[in-house]
Amino acid sequence: MRRYACFREAERYAFGALREANVRQDEADELVISIEPERELDVVVTDSIQSLEEVRIVSQLLDLAREYDSAMLTVRPSGERGRANHGWLDSRHTFSFADYHDPAHMGFRSLRVINEDRVQPGQGFGTHPHRDMEIVSYVLEGALEHRDSMGTGSIIRPGDVQRMSAGTGVTHSEYNASKIEPVHFLQIWLLPSERGIAPGYEQKAFAPDTRRGRLRLVASSDGRDAGLTIHANASMYAGSFDPGESAELPIDAGRHAWVQVTRRKVRANGVELESGDGAALSNEVAVRIEGVPGGEVLVFDLA
Repeated sequence: MRRYACFREAERYAFGALREANVRQDEADELVISIEPERELDVVVTDSIQSLEEVRIVSQLLDLAREYDSAMLTVRPSGERGRANHGWLDSRHTFSFADYHDPAHMGFRSLRVINEDRVQPGQGFGTHPHRDMEIVSYVLEGALEHRDSMGTGSIIRPGDVQRMSAGTGVTHSEYNASKIEPVHFLQIWLLPSERGIAPGYEQKAFAPDTRRGRLRLVASSDGRDAGLTIHANASMYAGSFDPGESAELPIDAGRHAWVQVTRRKVRANGVELESGDGAALSNEVAVRIEGVPGGEVLVFDLA
């Protein structure tokens, strides 16, 4: 009897693949399964292959593996997000947050929170603590006032990107800076690549023409291209696309991407998405954004 080892993120694939390859349970003395999401998919036979039948079995296992790991884009529709309306705050949760809990949507890779918040004039989030999280604020309309225990005080406006590293612990508040107009912004949390770092703050402005018809890098782990530095194995891009405009972002092998539409509509890898929609991409070689009919996006490159 041969010993087949199928390395797969989910056990159901390994057993299902053996069944579809017509390998009976008594034909394999041991099935070894390693659940390691970062490991490249592999199927091996631990003894030497000695017959054409064994070649067929392994070949079919590999074909099934390739089919299972084919390129995939999964849409998270805007209308299916969680919602919390507190009067002063109307929030949509792409992933589980606070009282909204959905085991199927707990985050994607290191991306833990995308909340689309609308805060009424003069209202906001009182002082509250955070720890070991990279928090990014991206304002779409209005102005957001930030204050924290590091002594930072700032106003965040459209085109600005703010990063706060909670690290060993920080408290902060966020209020609508206007007494007349609401503020509309995205609150984004990423899991840090290292816990217990010193808290930090950074904010930069990115002019509209630097995002027009392209995906402009606004944050990354090394702060390249004059972007923010985030302490996570991730990069964040912002783009604005009119009809006929497009851009492509390569995805390295083993990495993933998330697309979040912030205004109007775009097409991502051939799939039309509207404002508030998100899309998870795995096993793709690139993210292609088209202005069909036209809109704005954030794209995250994730480990």
